[in-house]
Parts: sequence; C-alpha cells; structure tokens
Amino acid sequence: MAGTRTLEQIYDAHADALYAFLMYVLGHESDVRDVMQDLFCRIAQKPDLISQAVHERPFLIRMAHSMALDSLRRRDARSRAHKSSGEHGETSTTPQTETSDAAAIDTELIKALKALPGDQSTVIHLKLKEEMTFEQIAEALDIPQNTAASRYRYGLEKLRTLLKPLYEEIK
Repeated sequence: MAGTRTLEQIYDAHADALYAFLMYVLGHESDVRDVMQDLFCRIAQKPDLISQAVHERPFLIRMAHSMALDSLRRRDARSRAHKSSGEHGETSTTPQTETSDAAAIDTELIKALKALPGDQSTVIHLKLKEEMTFEQIAEALDIPQNTAASRYRYGLEKLRTLLKPLYEEIK
C-alpha cells in the first residue's frame, strides 16, 4: 500500500516521470499539462484511489496512460471535425538546428520509436526510460506480464530492423 502521503509528496515523487511518459505518449506539452492537471485533481478529489495502490508509480502510470488515450481520442475527433469543416489542423515541424552525429542518431531513434505500434513503444519507453520491471509495466498498463515482455521483444526487433541502415552507415 502507498500509505497516507500528501498530494504534494506524491507529486514530488512522481511528477517528473509522469511528465516524461506523457510527453512520450502525447507529444504536445499543452496536452501533457492538461492530463497532469486532471490526474492530480482526480487524486486530490479521491485520495482513496492512490492509498489502495500496491505500488504508486505503476498505478499512476496506468491512470496517466488511460487519460492520455482519452486525450488522443479527443484530439483525433477534433482533428477530423476540423478537416471535415474545411479547416486545417496544426502541422508540427521542428527545424533541426543541430547537425552533430549524436543529434542525427537521436532523431533517427525517435523516428524509429514513433514508427512502432503504440503498445510496443509504450512498453519500450517504460522499460528503458522509467526502468520498470515487466511486472510493473503489466500492472501499469493492465496487461499480462508475458504480454508486456512480448511487446518489448517485438518492439526491439522492429527497432533493430528500422535502425539497421543507420548502424551500417556509422559502422
């Protein structure tokens, strides 16, 4: 059990990891801030939610993941509505100002991760960036542990294929 920690303590302990995870899933800072606010408001309104969790971080990531998927659905619905009404949606272009090899590798890695199916890239992010175990990932995403491990393995295989040209270029 998480115990009786204050909202401030919970925020201090997990906000950075949740923010990074949500940025990875949503990709837009404004959406991330909205989900973070909704998440912590929900916990403030219903403190029993977190007090029943066996492990806080996987529980919070599951909540954040669910809320992020809702946010993506709303964003897609708005985008479809704008397109059908003749309006143009935002186009996100990020100029590449760094030309170093490290920046190029990072860019290719990010592109490759985004090319993976969402369920695989989410598991890879949680495993590598958040350093979660497959058990914690399974709890956070509400999937069987073997499914988490399989998504990780299949995702890594696809990353190897996608990044092979880059590897051969720098070899």
